Amino acid sequence: MISEFMKKYPVIGILIRQVYPRQSHLLIKDLKPSIVLKQVNREISSNVHEFVEIEKWIDFLGKFSLNSLETHLSLRSFIVGYKWTFADVVVWGFVSTKEKELKKFVNVSRWFTSLYEIPEFKKSLEEFHSFKEKETEGNAKVKNQGNFDIELKNAEMGKVVTRFPPEPSGYLHIGHAKAALLNDYFARLYQGKLLLRFDDTNPSKEKKEYENSIKEDLQLLGIKPDVTSHTSDHFNKIYDYALQMIKLGLAYVDDTDQETMRAQRFDGLESKCRNKSVEDNLKDFEEMKEGTEFGQKSCLRAKIDMLDKNKAMRDPVIYRCNLIPHPHTGTMYKMYPTYDFVCPIVDSIEGVTHALRTNEYRDRNPQYEWFLKALKLRWVHIWDYSRLNFVYTLLSKRKLTWFVEQGLVTGWDDPRFATVRGIRRRGMTIEALRSYILSQGASQRELSLEWDKLWVTNKKVIDPIAPRHTALIKDKL
Repeated sequence: MISEFMKKYPVIGILIRQVYPRQSHLLIKDLKPSIVLKQVNREISSNVHEFVEIEKWIDFLGKFSLNSLETHLSLRSFIVGYKWTFADVVVWGFVSTKEKELKKFVNVSRWFTSLYEIPEFKKSLEEFHSFKEKETEGNAKVKNQGNFDIELKNAEMGKVVTRFPPEPSGYLHIGHAKAALLNDYFARLYQGKLLLRFDDTNPSKEKKEYENSIKEDLQLLGIKPDVTSHTSDHFNKIYDYALQMIKLGLAYVDDTDQETMRAQRFDGLESKCRNKSVEDNLKDFEEMKEGTEFGQKSCLRAKIDMLDKNKAMRDPVIYRCNLIPHPHTGTMYKMYPTYDFVCPIVDSIEGVTHALRTNEYRDRNPQYEWFLKALKLRWVHIWDYSRLNFVYTLLSKRKLTWFVEQGLVTGWDDPRFATVRGIRRRGMTIEALRSYILSQGASQRELSLEWDKLWVTNKKVIDPIAPRHTALIKDKL
């Protein structure tokens, strides 16, 4: 829901978000706008005299006219003091909604234009106008872009915990960057925590190199996780939960070959192993644990509903054998849990309150919730948002890995790749990348984006600071 403040003073709200990001959490509170502004003023003020003067302007907000402001600015460059302050932010945001009337007021126009040259002010007004234009046009496809007005269920200030759980099987691409930035955004908005958790459940694909690169790229993006962990830290607990499910009759070991199992799941047919006794399942699961010949041909499946219309609920695989040494645990384990099984368990164990993930997982959300209920775990709320899709762009880590391994590119930082390192090598600034991704917001609407808008954003960052030189040939002077 949009707060009362953002409804009444959207430009001021956007400005606060740009200039004072640490105070942006106040914008979502259910308080009167004047109280929100005074709280922001209280948090950022270091000068008592300035604080008092700014508070006076907050009290007058909505009451003063452009005529009185014109008089006030006749001998002043700024509202309070000799440099721009929160008073200028507040009044500028209010005046920006009366932009058409400014031609009549010389001093107000001078003051307004001078502040407009400050990037945060300019960006805020552009964001506001852009939103209003899209709203007027009624273009639903674009309207939801850049929307952060989502209601995280039961979110409490200071208690929200989000997580970014990459698999260390490749370098971060621009889609991963969106996931990381959104989770970081909401963690900071609610003054909560962001967890970085490496989903290391498949030793066939994972390398320490990828883990290190992910940490470095997150640092470049300005993301500092509060806690870093690995799914492998919880392997013993996850194993205990798997045993619990078998004993409750909610899981069974299945040695059906992969092709047949896939066909049975598609047709809603039960496996021959589905109704084995608990004792037989425990015995077979032990063989999986030991990595025996039978164990390697088997998997553990959750016993849910083979006739469910949602195929993700048709007895998904939750454990499989893999004898390849694990980057962290070595040869300690010979079988590993699947992502779908560990995700709800580890989210609950680590204190995650809101799992933000792309809507490609939407069909698996009921499965996620089923595991929480079946194992009586602490509840985790899910919010899914749209993937960052670009036209003519390959984002599949599996396919990108193939190009790297075949030697068809220079590496994961090849400028033709949509990895964070690839587009940086091509000339993308981190500032522009962050700005563009956050402008997409947490909308659930699927969009296929063009690269040109991202490079336009990059140009706005580079143009003001890029050195330009002119040279003349000396012998032709």
